Amino acid sequence: MSRISVRGFAVASATAVTTVGAVVGVASGNEQGATGQVEATAADATILAEIPAGQKLQAQTASLTEQADTQSAAAETAAKKEAEEAARKQAAEDASAKKEAAEEAEKKEAEEKAEKEREKKEEVSSRSATRDASSFEAKGSYSTAEVQAMARQMVPGDQFQCFSNIVNNESTWDYTAENPSSGAYGLVQSLPGSKMASAGADWRTNPATQIKWGLGYMNERYGSPCGAWSFWQANQWY
Repeated sequence: MSRISVRGFAVASATAVTTVGAVVGVASGNEQGATGQVEATAADATILAEIPAGQKLQAQTASLTEQADTQSAAAETAAKKEAEEAARKQAAEDASAKKEAAEEAEKKEAEEKAEKEREKKEEVSSRSATRDASSFEAKGSYSTAEVQAMARQMVPGDQFQCFSNIVNNESTWDYTAENPSSGAYGLVQSLPGSKMASAGADWRTNPATQIKWGLGYMNERYGSPCGAWSFWQANQWY
């Protein structure tokens, strides 16, 4: 308690005591009581004169303000902690949602990639030989018409013209054609010619074997005979 508050309490107490004494003195007709009342009243007046009523009110107001400030600070601290906790929980939820979204996107991307690979394999498969080279009867020699007939049965219809354009430019449909400079051989001018052995051991003499290898090469490297033809037109080789 401040000095002002203590003094104020003392004044109030002294005043109360003096008032009681005065009443008792008057009731008994005791002169001494009256004298004591006068003396006490003088002392009270001195003390009251020292502490103005405004200061007493000021002290009480200051105490109430301090209490209010303390309560306000406590409430503010509690609100701040609550806000921080809410922000932490929200951040954790956002991070979890972001992680789930990323995992879902990655899964979807993997599925789409697998689907594209499957479609690509199916497309390449559909462009593979419609009739296998081994299904043709081996002969000692083949005319250009016979070789072209083989190609039509082995190359998908929508790719035949592109395949034919390349063969026309590379060997003019001569399955025994050989480039004296590079050693490229056959209908599709494989370099070296021995690469065609992967399609059959008779690659030198069987045009069907050469067509099979050439079709596989075009599909694998350019996606299709038409893809190979587009490259050939731009570069004069494939």
